[in-house]
Amino acid sequence: MDLALLRTFVTVHRAGSFTRAAALLGLSQPAVTSQIRTLERQLGRPLFLRQARGVTPTTIGDELAHKAAPHLDALVEIAGNGLDDESSSRTLHLAGPPEFTAERALPALTELAGDDSQGLALRVSFGTAEEVLEGLASGHHDLAISTDRPRGPLLTATPLCDEEHVLVSAPRWAERIGPDALRRKGASVLEHLPVVEVHESLPFVSRYWAAVFDCHPATTGTVIVPDLRAVLSCVVAGAGLAVLPRYLCAPALARGTIVTLHEPAVPPLRTYVLVVRTGTLALPPVARAHEWLQRAATAWC
Repeated sequence: MDLALLRTFVTVHRAGSFTRAAALLGLSQPAVTSQIRTLERQLGRPLFLRQARGVTPTTIGDELAHKAAPHLDALVEIAGNGLDDESSSRTLHLAGPPEFTAERALPALTELAGDDSQGLALRVSFGTAEEVLEGLASGHHDLAISTDRPRGPLLTATPLCDEEHVLVSAPRWAERIGPDALRRKGASVLEHLPVVEVHESLPFVSRYWAAVFDCHPATTGTVIVPDLRAVLSCVVAGAGLAVLPRYLCAPALARGTIVTLHEPAVPPLRTYVLVVRTGTLALPPVARAHEWLQRAATAWC
């Protein structure tokens, strides 16, 4: 059986689409379709059910993928490990949310990139969870950091770390509320305070209100800016309250330029995951960066 046909088959099985598989393989969609039909003729069985959007593997297709994929991934690993030091140097394309990637991931990975023995160059893209996962699935990135877990067999996610969210403001807003009002009266005492957020839907504030106060915020955003670092700057300047990751605002809290408005017994958390296309952890540069970030994350929790 032709290994090229099997490679195309496994890629289609993981991608769930001839179009997406073609992009990953660097082939045209008709070429991918032709290779799958050739393999189906050789086996005498259909491997996929064609649907309006993508394809679904048949029972035979699932069985073949289960048997073939580990061996193909092993061949990729052998090929990667067999390269000499000079040729193993390559560019790693990383994607993730701008703040976490800039403040956490890049300082760790630039240390790896600066090690001449690792032979790793970096190219970084920022985006929403949906954007980075779509880019990874389409072959534009090698490794993604996301707060969303992908579905389906094309992408594989590994937990990285948890991010604690805190409710903060400039000291003058805390003084206006009073030290015990929030504990005694709940979220209603915050309704008159201006809110700084990354989106009109108030994703961070809404998540915090639901987890801590068991309600939805009865407010709208006063300042909307699509970067948590800019949100922090606005809060320091006195623009209003915000919900921010603790790692991001810890220096400002230590300096006293902002304060926490509430310390719940169980703070809201958000989990980050490392995501790769299934099978690509066999590639040395992806594996090194994946392992390096996991090692660095032990100090972030």
